[in-house]
Amino acid sequence: MSAPVFYGDISGSVPRLTGDEAHHAAVVRRITVGERIVISDGLGNAVCGPVAAVSRDQVTIAPESTVVEPSPVPRLVVVQALAKGDRGELAVELLTEVGVDVILPWAASRCVVQLRGERGDKAIARWRATARAAAKQARRLRVPEVADVIATRDVTELLATAALPVVLHESARVPLADLVVPDAGDVVVVVGPEGGITDEVLAAFGVPAVRLGPTVMRTSTAGAAACAALLARTPRWA
Repeated sequence: MSAPVFYGDISGSVPRLTGDEAHHAAVVRRITVGERIVISDGLGNAVCGPVAAVSRDQVTIAPESTVVEPSPVPRLVVVQALAKGDRGELAVELLTEVGVDVILPWAASRCVVQLRGERGDKAIARWRATARAAAKQARRLRVPEVADVIATRDVTELLATAALPVVLHESARVPLADLVVPDAGDVVVVVGPEGGITDEVLAAFGVPAVRLGPTVMRTSTAGAAACAALLARTPRWA
């Protein structure tokens, strides 16, 4: 099994974990001196080595090797409609584990939840914390970006410039399996709310919708399934 990944400071001669990350490593994971771990900056750069010292508020390693992970190609961007309860966080967790690079929370017209003000800020903070925790669990060197909430007009503009626009819809006739995944650029996958994407919004998007399969999936799981199917046809999963 590969060494566990943590996110910390790798800019100096002694890579270290501090604060909550050190507490998680030392107290929750019970990392001990001599155990090999990976400390990443969350942006694709990492240092590997055995733990040199452990305390509740700091963990340091003796660096043995460095890793610079290239930017993912093609880049996978998911527009995820807001969902009630913890389904939004579940979607973020699954998308992160699959390998999505950017997650854009979307306030679709049929979303039951509309995040505004302080309540919205707290919800997006939970999405970001979920992405970070899931990335660590998946041993990713890059934590996916979780942006602020976007509107339908922003989604339309994003689809217009995508190398491959993918709008999931249960009534579409074109199967996802028929799409040709590009070698570069952004693959943008749009996952609608539980109530579905309206005909007006589909028309505004200006791109044909596709269906994932014969069954109707929840908004929290459809994105991960679609992204897995797409990534399986790229060098990223070769």
